[in-house]
Amino acid sequence: MLRSFPLLILAVLIYNVLALTHGFDGPGTAALLQSGFHVKLFSGEEWLFTIGDLVTLVAIGLLFVEVIKATRTSAVEVINHALSMLVFIIALVEFITLKAFATSPFFFITVMALFDIVAGFTISIVAAKRDLGVAGGLIGTN
Repeated sequence: MLRSFPLLILAVLIYNVLALTHGFDGPGTAALLQSGFHVKLFSGEEWLFTIGDLVTLVAIGLLFVEVIKATRTSAVEVINHALSMLVFIIALVEFITLKAFATSPFFFITVMALFDIVAGFTISIVAAKRDLGVAGGLIGTN
């Protein structure tokens, strides 16, 4: 069951919780995403690591796991791809229609959801060709 669960929905849900707790009017969520903490670097510069950066970093990690999951060629992965498409559609609609979601971190989450779909289908097709031996040569070669 967990293999069919699209992990990027967790990033979308985290962002939704942030937007719900700080209002959907836009400025509250944008201000929250810009808050964070400063890290002093060896160069002497201070780097501001924001909550928006953290949510984006979590989404990148989840995308990595999704790409690894896409290498399997079972029927469960087809369900995962379909649910990933649903996550992308939800994220895209939120980004286009709601003020609180018109931020760079949520845009990057939406793009990662799109990459999850494209990479998932591409990797699954290549893996299926390899498993079936359609790619040329003997099964297990190439």
